[in-house]
Order: sequence, then C-alpha cells, then structure tokens
Amino acid sequence: MKLQTPSLLYLVCITPLLFILSESTQPPFSCDASDPATKSYPFCETTLPITQRVRDLVSRLTLALHGLAVSRGMRFNGTIRSATSFPQVILTAASFDAVGIEGRAIYNVGQAMGLTFWAPNINIFRDPRWGRGQETPGEDPLVTGKYAVSYVRGIQGDSFEGGKLGENLQASACCKHFTAYDLDNWKGVTRYVFNANVSLQDLADTYQPPFQSCIEEGKASGVMCAYNRVNGVPNCADYNLLSKTARGQWGFNGYITADCDAVATIYEQQGYVKVPEDAAADVLKAGMDVDCGSYLLKYTKSAVEKRKLSLSEIDRALYNLFSIRMRLGLFNGNPVKQPFGNIGLDQICSQEHQNLALEAARNGIVLLKNAKKLLPLSKTETTSLAVIGPNADSEQTLLGNYAGPPCKTITPLKGLQSYVKDTRFHQGCNAVNCSSAFTDQAMNVATGADRVVLVMGLDQTQEREKFDRVDLVLPPKQQNLISAIARAAKNPIILVLLSGGPVDISFAKKDPHIGSILWAGYPGEAGGRALAEIIFGDHNPGGRLPVTWYPQSYTNIPMTDMRMRPEPSSGYPGRTYRFYQGPKVSSHVVGNSNPPGYIPVSKIGTEVCDKIKHQVTVRVENNGEMAGKHSLLLFVRPANMSNMRPVKQLVAFQSVNLKAGERAEIELELRPCEHLSLANEDGTMVIEEGSYFLSIGDKEIEIQAVK
Repeated sequence: MKLQTPSLLYLVCITPLLFILSESTQPPFSCDASDPATKSYPFCETTLPITQRVRDLVSRLTLALHGLAVSRGMRFNGTIRSATSFPQVILTAASFDAVGIEGRAIYNVGQAMGLTFWAPNINIFRDPRWGRGQETPGEDPLVTGKYAVSYVRGIQGDSFEGGKLGENLQASACCKHFTAYDLDNWKGVTRYVFNANVSLQDLADTYQPPFQSCIEEGKASGVMCAYNRVNGVPNCADYNLLSKTARGQWGFNGYITADCDAVATIYEQQGYVKVPEDAAADVLKAGMDVDCGSYLLKYTKSAVEKRKLSLSEIDRALYNLFSIRMRLGLFNGNPVKQPFGNIGLDQICSQEHQNLALEAARNGIVLLKNAKKLLPLSKTETTSLAVIGPNADSEQTLLGNYAGPPCKTITPLKGLQSYVKDTRFHQGCNAVNCSSAFTDQAMNVATGADRVVLVMGLDQTQEREKFDRVDLVLPPKQQNLISAIARAAKNPIILVLLSGGPVDISFAKKDPHIGSILWAGYPGEAGGRALAEIIFGDHNPGGRLPVTWYPQSYTNIPMTDMRMRPEPSSGYPGRTYRFYQGPKVSSHVVGNSNPPGYIPVSKIGTEVCDKIKHQVTVRVENNGEMAGKHSLLLFVRPANMSNMRPVKQLVAFQSVNLKAGERAEIELELRPCEHLSLANEDGTMVIEEGSYFLSIGDKEIEIQAVK
C-alpha cells in the first residue's frame, strides 16, 4: 500500500518558522505552538472552524506556484522496519482499522511524510484477466460498496457503524479508480489510451455504486480519478463525473487526485487536447485538485497567464487539499499532542494485529473440492508429508502487490512442517511459469510420503498492475506437473492455489487423484499457518469465491468489451455471476421472458421506501462435526428472466459462528427500493413488477412486487 501526501510545492513561503521537518523522531507539522509567530495567523487557531482557517491560509498564497503536485514518503529504514501484512484484498475485507492505526504510528515516529492512503481500490472485478483484480474485493457491487465503507471508516478512525469520526482524521482514505477502470495492459491496449464505452445502465447499477457508497456512507476524504476515458471523456477531465456526480449528487467533501501522470496522458497519449495547458485547465475546471505527476507543476501558471484557467479554480483546489490536511491535524501544532498522537511503536506488528492477519487469512480461504471428505487430514495418522510447488515456500507470493515488509511470514511449507515432523519439500518448477519442470525429482518425493500437498497457482509475474493475463489456465508445464504427481502419489492429493484472479481448473476438479482443492488468494504473512490449520482440521474453512471462475473459452471475449449484460443474438454471454449466461467451472441455467411493467424508485419516495423494509429471518444449524464460520448470502432473483435483469443479485450477507450441532436465528434486512431495483437503459433505477425469489443456499421463498 502506498502512503502519499498531497502537498503544494513551490508556494510562497508564509514563514519558515511555521513548518517543522525532522529526520526521524518526529512527524512533519506546522503551527508550532511554541513559536509566538503562529498566534498571529488565524489558520493556526484551532478554535476556529476549519472552513475559516483554510480560507485564511489560501488567501495568503500567491501565484508564485509552479503547480500542484504530490510528494511521497513512507520509509521502513528507521526504527520501524516492517508492518503487519494482511491478506490481499481479493481474499478478505477485514482489519482495516489496524491498517489505519499502523499508518498513523509510522507517521508519529517520523517515518512518513503524510497520512493520505491512496486506497481502497473499489473497481469491479469485471474481467477475470485483469492484473489488478487481486486488489479489489471482487465482482459484486454490493460487497464492493460494503468493503469500501468498512475500509474507509477503519482507515480514517471512524467506528464500524459510522458517525463517530467528526472532523478529525486518523488517516485519509482515497477511493479509486473513478470510474469504470479495470484494464491495465491487454494485448497492446493500455489503460492510458483505453476508451471504455459504458452504457448508462451499466454505470448506474455496476460501476458507480461502490463509489457512491464510499462517499455517502464511508465519508471518504479522497477520490482518485482514473487514467482511462469513459465514452470519450478522460475521467480526470469529466466535470459531470467529478463535480456534478461526486460532489453535487453524492455530497463528496474532500480532495480529488489524478492517478500518477493521468493529466499528462490526456495530452500525450489520448490527444484529447491540443496543448499541455489545456490538460491542466480541463482537469482543474472539472473538479480535480491535485496531480500525481508534473503537468500541473509545469503548466498551471501558463494556463492562467493564457486565460485558460481562473485563479478561483486554483483556490478551490487548494481549499480542498488544505481542508484534509487540517482534518489530519497537520496545522494544529505537534501531532503527537493531538488526537491520534498517542499511537506509537507498540501498535506496529502488535500481537493483536498479527492475530487479525491470521484470522483474516483463515476466513478467506475457500474449499473448492473435498472428495470423500479427504480434509481434514488426521494429525496422528499422517506420518509423512510431501509439500511440492513453486509457491510452497515463497514469502513474496503470499503478499500480493502493494505490500510493505511483513512482521514475520509463515509460508505453507513452514506451516505444514509444524504439524508433521517428517515433511519433505521440492519446488517442482523453477518458478510459477514452470519454464523448467523437475517432474521426476518431484514425483520421487511424492511417492515416498503418506500425503501430498501441492502449492501451485500464480504470482506477480503472471498478474499485476500494468500486466493483464491472456489465459485463464495454469502455465502448461505446471498443470502437467500437477497431474503427474497426482497419478504417482499413494493417496489422493491436496491442491492449494495461490492467485488473485480465477483459474480454469476443470482438469483438477475432474481428476479422481486430486481429492481436495483450496483457493487461498494471496493470504498475507500468516497465510501458511492458516492453510496448515485448515488442512489438519484446526480451522473449518467458510470462505466464498468473490469472482466467477470462467472456462478458458471466455478469453475469446475481448477484454475491452465493457458490457455487463448478455446479448444472445451475437453470442455475447455477459459478465459476472449477475449476468453471465455461458458455461462456468460450475454451471448456471437461465431463461428469457417479455419485459414487465415498472415504476421508478424516485417516484416511490424515501418515506415509502423506508416503510416497506422487511426483516428476513434465517434459521441456521451447523450439522457438521466441527465448529465453523459460515457466510449467509441472501440473493434475489426474478421469477422471469430477461437479458436486462441480473440472473441473481446479492442483497445482504452476514457471517455466523456455530459450534457442531448449534442452531441460531439470524435477521437480514430486505430493502425493496434498493434490493429489487435495477437500472433501465437510461440509467434510471426502477422496480419491475412481478415475482421474485429470495434464496439462501438451496432454500427459496417467493415475494411479489406490485404497482
């Protein structure tokens, strides 16, 4: 995760005594109370409203600036050399408050120049090939929105329920990448030039809802506009997106930053404007406030001089930036003496946070296959174990991307060795791409053990930022190695997959020699321990896949096609579990019907929408032999399908912990105006009349929507 500080470079200096910078023992701050000069500046007066303080500060600045830019800075070369590494986002959505606390602690001891986290990534994981899908919580807009709210509240120091925060920020969260960004570099098409053609319908019910939740419910203090264009307009130069929608409709109150060098791409790659000054002017007039790059630094002043940009736009940008810095306490004197100032070294890599990392890994791992109840293995009867695979002892693979140095890392090999003394290891391949497979040597290790665990999958050489996949299968030699070892082993083997994106593992699901399959995402520093606990029965896995696992044939669909809904006449199958009508690694069947009548949600009104909310009571029983955590997922599906309706839609979810044989009643809220509505072709949210089914697992009840 990056820690970046929006800052204003080369502004007229107010007075050198106001800004204190230290080498390592103290964070940077301004308005030092021990300096008498600060008392004459209203912007240093903490009893005044922030709005008044910011206006005073901005009024003292002149156009001696070369532009607005960012400076970066979080270091792990001082007293703090590591931080807790939680599972990659695609696996879990927990422990965000701990991340915010450790970020503030690193700042408080002087190893960070600021407190603005450019996260979370809340783009929809629309296409399984996207290299950055691992950074997201998956393909579902509801889950992604709930994740965004939880992440922002945790980072910024709010309560889980919200409403506690006030104007003081523990750290600043930034929801990105606004909007419809989910392609990095696919077959020569890069994010810098990609023009995402998106219907108003798909914008309204797929791409925009997570950002709306992030702003309205999470109260995010930052938003990042994306590189790509949407329907011809660069996101960072789109007034309707940044000012009209985010600020006007959703009430956003914070700063908007460009992704790094996104302003430059508007002129240099996209050719959207004729001269660089137009790019600087367009983004500021659209509502963007700060540039991660050099374009505003170079061209803002000349844009003003050429009358392409007014000073009022610059003042607005400065106001938004300084407002967040004041909310972070950076103009309140020494931050150590302010709210959140007592967060220190003892919070970094604390046992509590490491326990959270372990629990998050446990709860995110998904059991995909368990033929004849192979898992859990017996601790007493498993006398020897072979652990094979390029990911079995790779610390780096566990962390995914955007990860700092972890506190301590337990690889799958180390975790399994703690259960079985006689554990033999072989890498199997030279690397994840398996350009050289050591099949004979690995088979010799496998045949000599009671049980075999293969730890395979992907890593950052196969999927990452600026690198999208072109296949959904494992590297060919890796797949061949898996099958060869499975045939050679004494007993059915256990296959563990580390990956961010989905993999077509049809071969493994059908292979009787592969008894169990676990998907672990990129499970962080404690991932190896969590896997070992699951394999030997000390934890009962209850994770659910956050994305649809498509067959390899799905790669025939261009990644550049942004349509969510299917088009049977052309053979286009749609995307994600909500709309996809093609074959899956696990299949789903849908039909068609004539479109029903509908009523716009706006005509129903807030008062009526509140009155028709209902509680859905779910009776749950753990009929297994182990205690476990289970995710209750409440879906709604229409009785009659059309190509415009989702096949089904997640509307509520809750986890429940039950002992073996224990029962419980769980209540989930159904909000018809939100949960039964969908976007029509012009993006208006409507409720269609007719029958719907609420379902959890294989249980369904029918409900009616009538005008």
